[in-house]
Amino acid sequence: MTSRLAAIAIDAIRPRVVADFWCAVLDWCIVEEDSEGISIAPHDKRWPHIDVFAVPEGKNVKNRLHFDLRADGVSTDQELERLLALGARRTDVGQGPDVSWVVLADPEGNEFCLLSRTVQDLHNQG
Repeated sequence: MTSRLAAIAIDAIRPRVVADFWCAVLDWCIVEEDSEGISIAPHDKRWPHIDVFAVPEGKNVKNRLHFDLRADGVSTDQELERLLALGARRTDVGQGPDVSWVVLADPEGNEFCLLSRTVQDLHNQG
């Protein structure tokens, strides 16, 4: 037997804002909500979910765990513009000017990366 990833937890001062952001980014939906937090998942509710929990303090250091995203069905540049329009912002975590990815942050400052190659690029490699 092995373990299975069930959920990824994100702490947030404004759980609804963070949950709505990630729902828009991933085309997911809210599957559960109570006074402690919000769970989001793909529309078919398969695992893993993302659980966004309310906390009283804001983020103040670089994440030790983050999401890496790839554009799917559009160019990386188009996906970057979409993410920025949804409320992501570029951020510097010391990555330098010559990296092949873009470091972004969600509305509460949680870093994530948009990788340079699309999902289709990976599938077309053979």
